[in-house]
Amino acid sequence: MRIHFIAVGGSAMHNLAIALHLKEYHVTGSDDHIFEPSKSRLDKYGLLPDSFGWNASRITNDIDFVVLGMHAKVDNIELVEAQNKKLKIVSYPEFIYEMSKNKTRVVIGGSHGKTSITAMVLHVLNDNGKEVDFMVGAQLEGFETMVHLTDENDFILLEGDEYLSSPIDRRPKFHLYKPNIALLSGISWDHINVFPTKEIYLKQFELFLETIVSGGVLVYNKRDKQVNQITENCTRPIRKLEYSMPDYFIDNDISFLKTNEGDLPLKIFGEHNLSNLSGAKLVCQLMGVHEEEFNHSITSFKGADKRLELILDMEDRTVFKDFAHSPSKVIATTKALKNQYKNRKLIALLELHTFSSLNEEFIVEYKDSLKSADTAILFYDPKAIKNKGLKEINDQNIKKAFNDDKLRIFSNPEALKDFLLSQSYSNTNLLLMSSGNYASLDLEYITNQIK
Repeated sequence: MRIHFIAVGGSAMHNLAIALHLKEYHVTGSDDHIFEPSKSRLDKYGLLPDSFGWNASRITNDIDFVVLGMHAKVDNIELVEAQNKKLKIVSYPEFIYEMSKNKTRVVIGGSHGKTSITAMVLHVLNDNGKEVDFMVGAQLEGFETMVHLTDENDFILLEGDEYLSSPIDRRPKFHLYKPNIALLSGISWDHINVFPTKEIYLKQFELFLETIVSGGVLVYNKRDKQVNQITENCTRPIRKLEYSMPDYFIDNDISFLKTNEGDLPLKIFGEHNLSNLSGAKLVCQLMGVHEEEFNHSITSFKGADKRLELILDMEDRTVFKDFAHSPSKVIATTKALKNQYKNRKLIALLELHTFSSLNEEFIVEYKDSLKSADTAILFYDPKAIKNKGLKEINDQNIKKAFNDDKLRIFSNPEALKDFLLSQSYSNTNLLLMSSGNYASLDLEYITNQIK
C-alpha cells in the first residue's frame, strides 16, 4: 500500500507515518516547515521530505491513500492535485478508523486529562505485558513512537481530540472513531476559533457519546458537572460507569494511594491526576487488567511529556513545566502544586499563546485561574496576536479578566527573564505553563541559574 502525507510534520501525523513505515507500507510526505522533534524522527526513518514546500508532482496515480493534516490549506496544490486525480483523501482519524474497524476501540475524550489518562492506561498495559495498538498525543518514556498499528492486536487505545479532522473535514476527530469503550474526563470551553460559543462546544461531546457503538461502555467523571449532565441525557443503549476521586493522602510531599494492599507511593500528584487515575483504572479493568495489577503498575507512572514535568528537583526548590494553557488546566495545575507543597511559595508563569487564550472575548474565562499562586506572572507575545489576526490586548484588561490586580504581565522575553532571575527561590517552586515557548525564552538557562 502506498500512502502520502500532506503536512507530515504534525505531532500525530509524523507518528502515524512512522508507524505505517514500520508496517512496511510505502510512505511519503511533504510539508512547508517541520520542527523538532518531528524533523529528526522522520529523518531517522528516511521519511523526511527531500525539500520543504508543496509540489503537485508528488501526487501520482498509484497512491492508495492521501492523509491530509490540519496544517495544510484547502487550496494546497498537492491536495488539489489529489482531488483532480480522484484519489482517496482522508484525515488521520479517518485512516486510523479504517485500520481498526475489526478491533475493540477504546477512546479517551475530554477537554482536559485525556492525554494523561491515555498515557496511564498505556503505561499499565505495557507494564503488564498486554499488547495493544495505540495513538497518544504526547511522548511517553519507553516508547519509540506514539502510534502503533498491527494486524493482530485486539484492542486499540486512542486519545480522542475534539479539534477538527482536516481542512476539508470539519468534524471533530473523536467523532470518527466509533468507540466500543469511551471515557469522558471533563468539559471546559476551548477552541473558540472553531466553537464560538460554549453551547456549540458542549454539543460536540454530546455527539461523541452518540458515536459509542450499541452495547458499548462509557466511563465518565462523576465530579464534572457538564459530563454528568450529558451522560444522564444520553439515551444510547450503553453501559455507564462513573468514577471519582480515589482514597489518598499526602505525606512529606508525596501522594499515597490507599489500597487493599496497603498505601502505595505515587510519582504523580494533584487532584486532577488522582481523578484521572480512577478513570484509567476502570478502563484498564475493562481491557483485562486486575485491580492489583493496576495498583502495582501505576506507582511507576511518571506522567506524560510536558504534563507537570519535573525539570529541576532540589531540596528546597523545584521547577515544573506543564502544557496547561486552558483555564481549567491552569486552575488544576497551580492548585495541585500548592496543595502538594503546602509549605513552599509558588511562582506560577502562564503564557497566553493559543487563539482562544489571546481572544478578548475568551480571556474572561481565566478569572481566578492563578489564585493558588503566591506570585502570578503572565506572558504574551504581541507577534503571536498579530499572526493570529486578533485585536491587541492591554494589561489592564488582562488583570480585570484574571481578577488579579497584582498579576505581573510581560510581553518582552528579556524583561521576563530578568524578573524571573531576580526572584528568590529558597523554599519555592516555579511552575512554567505554556503550549508555546515564551517567544524563544531560554528556559534551560533560567533553570540552571535557579540551582
